[in-house]
Amino acid sequence: MRKFILFAMAIALCMPMMAGSKKKANKDTEHFRYEIECAGNGTQGTYLLKVWSYSKKAQVAAEQSKKNAVHGVIFKGFTGGNGCVAQRPLAKNPGVELEYEEYFEKFFADGGEYYKYVSVTSAEQDIVKVGKEYKVGVIVSVQKDELRKALEAAGVIRGLSSGF
Repeated sequence: MRKFILFAMAIALCMPMMAGSKKKANKDTEHFRYEIECAGNGTQGTYLLKVWSYSKKAQVAAEQSKKNAVHGVIFKGFTGGNGCVAQRPLAKNPGVELEYEEYFEKFFADGGEYYKYVSVTSAEQDIVKVGKEYKVGVIVSVQKDELRKALEAAGVIRGLSSGF
């Protein structure tokens, strides 16, 4: 019985540490500080992107790159290069992020819906130390057509066929 109590206490002490690392990761990307660029042509219906994310831990930045890639496709768009044409953001209205704030909080939560539309295409990462933090470049694929359909279905963006 005493071993069980000690085990339970050890787990209780570790839980805040694990939760703290998630909170730290979310705090590091809270303001969606990243750079996004085209990394080449993806398969039809996808974008192949290189996303540079910032964090005090390289692994945290690499993991948050997926979230940043989807955020960039929805709200920022990206310039051309590497054989790509520049792409405008899916959300044409700049205020849509604030207008649908509750929706996007759930959408971008850890393990949220955004995760369905992005995948890392290469285990290779570019890591640069910048001051006290890391800038990590990861190549990801974003399923832009499926993402667009989901945002249209939720009423967040207008469909391509909805006219002007």
